[in-house]
Amino acid sequence: MKNKKSLLTLLFACFMAIVLAACSDSSDKKTTTDNKDGDTASTESSDQQYPITVQHAFGETIIEEKPERVATIAWANHDVALALGTVPVGFSAANYGVQDESGMLPWTADALKELGEENPNVYQDTDGLDFEAIADSNPDVILAAYSGITQEEYDTLSQIAPVIAYKETPWVTSWRDQVTLNSAGMGMEKEGQQLIADTEKLIADKANEYSAIKGKKAAFGMFNVTDLSKFYIYTPGDPRGEFLTDLGMEYPESLKALSTDESFYLELSAEHADALADVEIFIAYGDKNTVKALQADPILGKIPAIEKGNVVIVEDNTPLAAAGNPNPLSIKYTIDEYLTLISDVAKNIQ
Repeated sequence: MKNKKSLLTLLFACFMAIVLAACSDSSDKKTTTDNKDGDTASTESSDQQYPITVQHAFGETIIEEKPERVATIAWANHDVALALGTVPVGFSAANYGVQDESGMLPWTADALKELGEENPNVYQDTDGLDFEAIADSNPDVILAAYSGITQEEYDTLSQIAPVIAYKETPWVTSWRDQVTLNSAGMGMEKEGQQLIADTEKLIADKANEYSAIKGKKAAFGMFNVTDLSKFYIYTPGDPRGEFLTDLGMEYPESLKALSTDESFYLELSAEHADALADVEIFIAYGDKNTVKALQADPILGKIPAIEKGNVVIVEDNTPLAAAGNPNPLSIKYTIDEYLTLISDVAKNIQ
């Protein structure tokens, strides 16, 4: 059974070229760290009380007992489960930034290897959620804290297992909320809190090693060099925008004033390029020609940061580009590479 992707899912795929894929081989997978033949979650919360009620955009989900089989859909949710030591019984393939045929980003593959899983069950849902494959994996809970599922998709998934959806807005879930919501659904709230604390410490420690970026006004954008009549800037509610502030940079006031809680991005026409006058650093997907194309544009080329070349290009369709939308595993894997790129530009700013 297939379902059409939502408009927001299509937008998301368009902006990032990330098509959340998934299909399944319908094989049962296990969820242990040190006992691959077992079928219980790897880490037990010794003091977790049940039932658990998780509030989200579609109401509330009640977890009656400790989930033993955890499935995930969409982006990053499987990485949260893996970071908590649990191999999902099935998860959506990533097809953006993947460098091989595995459908997995390198930090996902590394975590699976560390947990002893050599043949993960990967759903292929490029054309819509594969409900049959998800059902075949026989989950106790489905994690979708970072996703764009619709009410209809939520209702269908809920017939398979309890679903943990996003908090308020599709595709607007910070990495902290990804961990908080998903760990609650796994009955691992305490472990989730520790994962957040450990990740925050890692970010702070690493950011201190790259002092040139501290306090710089930065924005993460998406420019289509074949049509620069409009462009997109991710809001502070988007994980990409939020992560810049995690690293010690500031979200420009001009853009903050335009942001709302209803969308993860701002769509601006070139005529509104003056809204970017106080941006000191742009981070953008692209390639070696992107900066030259922006600087050659008669309008965008006048934006101070672009004119001065203070643009950090994250090469499109690479693991680092995928990690621009961070989670604990991707942060740990890419933070040095990301900070090096930004710091090299920040050093040029007085």
